Amino acid sequence: MNIEGALCRLRALEPEDAERMYAWENDPEVWHVSGTTAPFSRHTLARFIEEQRFIEEQRFDIYQTRQLRLIVERHDGTAVGALDLFDFEPQHRRAGLGILIHDRRMRGRGYASDAVAAVCGYARRTLGLHQLWCGVGATNRASLALFRNAGFTQSGIRRDWLATPDGYEDEVLFQKILDPGGRHPDRAAAPAATTLATGNE
Repeated sequence: MNIEGALCRLRALEPEDAERMYAWENDPEVWHVSGTTAPFSRHTLARFIEEQRFIEEQRFDIYQTRQLRLIVERHDGTAVGALDLFDFEPQHRRAGLGILIHDRRMRGRGYASDAVAAVCGYARRTLGLHQLWCGVGATNRASLALFRNAGFTQSGIRRDWLATPDGYEDEVLFQKILDPGGRHPDRAAAPAATTLATGNE
């Protein structure tokens, strides 16, 4: 199963993603967004993908792993970025959300908006989450617009939170309530385990 959007899909990591992840993770231009402070080796990234595939093969899901990385892929099979759900807290039914469209030529074409909309639907319907949250640098106009247009509401500001080459900048906090008025479900009725199928299945 993939998570399908109108312009793109979200799919599980595959072994062939190692090289593109190596390029994306080691691009200093996006380190201020990802929080990366040192390069990743090919070995480290290949091992990460192997671990993700093992998790999928064992039918573990975000309720066990507390995180999920997905590739943002156009319908023609071109990978344009990555999306992460992280810091998943099952008791409170919430998770953090991060997204990167790496290739500048692919930005501004609606892929990020489509991917965020698709993962919000997946988080609500399949994972049973109550909300998603994210933090965005105050000068990152594109990401601020992305999450505001996706229905996220600004809930706070962390002052001087992010160190940049030009000094410290604020981080804007956003939340999106996925089931307004929703009640906490009985833990015994938690959503069933969900996984994303790989291309080999």
